[in-house]
Amino acid sequence: MITNLSIKNYALIDDIRVNFSSGLTIITGETGAGKSILLGALSLLLGKRADSSSVRDATKKCVIEADFSIANYALQELFSENDLDYDPITIVRREILPSGKSRAFVNDTPVTLTQLEALGSRLVDVHSQHETLTLSSEAFQLEMIDAIAGNEPLRESYKLQFEEVRKLSEEVQALLLEKEEANKELDYNTFLYNELKEASLEGLDLEELEETYETLNNTEVIQESMAEAIGLLSEESIGAIETAKKARAALAKIRSLSTYFNESWERLNSSIIELEDLLEGMTDHASEIEADPQRLMAVNEKLQQVHKLQQKHTAASISELLEIQKQLEGKIDDTVNLDERIEALQTKLSEARKKTKITANTLHEKRVAAVPDLKEKLEAILKDLGLPNAQFRFEIGMQETFRKHGMDSLDLLFTANKGLAFGPLKKVASGGEMSRIMLAVKAVLANYKHLPTIIFDEIDTGVSGEIANKMASILGSMSKKMQLMSITHLPQIAAKGDRHVMVYKEDVNEVTVTRLKELNNDERIVEIAKMIGGKKVTEAALANAKELLN
Repeated sequence: MITNLSIKNYALIDDIRVNFSSGLTIITGETGAGKSILLGALSLLLGKRADSSSVRDATKKCVIEADFSIANYALQELFSENDLDYDPITIVRREILPSGKSRAFVNDTPVTLTQLEALGSRLVDVHSQHETLTLSSEAFQLEMIDAIAGNEPLRESYKLQFEEVRKLSEEVQALLLEKEEANKELDYNTFLYNELKEASLEGLDLEELEETYETLNNTEVIQESMAEAIGLLSEESIGAIETAKKARAALAKIRSLSTYFNESWERLNSSIIELEDLLEGMTDHASEIEADPQRLMAVNEKLQQVHKLQQKHTAASISELLEIQKQLEGKIDDTVNLDERIEALQTKLSEARKKTKITANTLHEKRVAAVPDLKEKLEAILKDLGLPNAQFRFEIGMQETFRKHGMDSLDLLFTANKGLAFGPLKKVASGGEMSRIMLAVKAVLANYKHLPTIIFDEIDTGVSGEIANKMASILGSMSKKMQLMSITHLPQIAAKGDRHVMVYKEDVNEVTVTRLKELNNDERIVEIAKMIGGKKVTEAALANAKELLN
């Protein structure tokens, strides 16, 4: 519900603010006074694209702002989806800057026009003879039937189930595509994996392998060098060890004379012990070194195999090759396991489809059951609105596929006259008929669901007499359950209002501006009298106006 509206620097409006309440607010005024400007400003607030030419003073900012009481609208989910802070009293603001750029805010949070339009459609429904396209929408028609059938909880369940089916279907399709791509790579990945596996890289030390190769490849040189080194250390008379022993014996004679001589003897003795240990190790190692052409060939082949694998996989080490082997094994396992995952998901999808179809069937049955009641109510209201022969035919059939609002397809057929064939509503109903049908629909829906604020923009065009009285009664009845605003030229409708706002123009400093004024009871009598008899107010017109108001 709109609680107040503020408009600054828009078209003929310089700065106005008007408060609104529940019930029926009547808006009247002479042609050209600015009623359409008021709707234009409101449309901007609800997400319509801005036009900088509508700004009154191009050097200043245009600001349109409204407060909405939304506690009963169940909009928390919509706010959450759009990452907006929910507040039972929500402030919506639209600005057009002097640069021509437009900005929109909900509770001071910037929003896109798409977000603003999504919210605006849930807050205000502006209805005129030229805006009845939603009536021809299958989604709206099903929503209308569901309101009568009390299907809202069922629709919510279906929505969640439909989303689950959609999500699972996408996951299955994604896995099938993944399997198709994986199968193309499976043979190649298997070949690469087997090649690495057969190389037996686990526990292999590349540095040790290369050292073994160098040793086997240089056996003769190693044997000769080792023999020479052993000889130089161990030769009986002039070997390094024997010479060192003689030097040790010489130092032994004087070691007791000073600390220096004793330390020198000890150091030389340690060196001799180390040389003897070195000689023993070298002798043992030399005895083990022998030419082994077969082993040399095997080690060389292993090295060549590892180097080729490193080059192929751009790996710097055996650990990297082992990691690649592990990844290939994982890919192969994933490909092999895809069938199991796909089968499990398809089973889950099948169960979800069964549940969703059960809900869709229940929706269908309740819709079919609700149609006669809806048909009767609509036709009764249209009879009061001057269409005594109006008839509807709701043709509901079930499709094979899940749709956003169930599995139903709906054709709403209509005829306004006896003897004429039924046809699609949007093709056979005139503008005036569509307008009355929409009023009838809203009048029925008002009894079953919480509707947004509805603004009727001169839907009474071409209506007079008793039909005008009926239309006024319908609006009055609807306004007991919701907030209604009606821009009207009919005194019968104007008299039904809980509040009456007059739109008028006046010249200020030789500039024409649009003003709004809420009329008191006496002013209402005069305004309605003018609507009855024209600008010249007569006693008869005043009497008629008082009678209508009473």
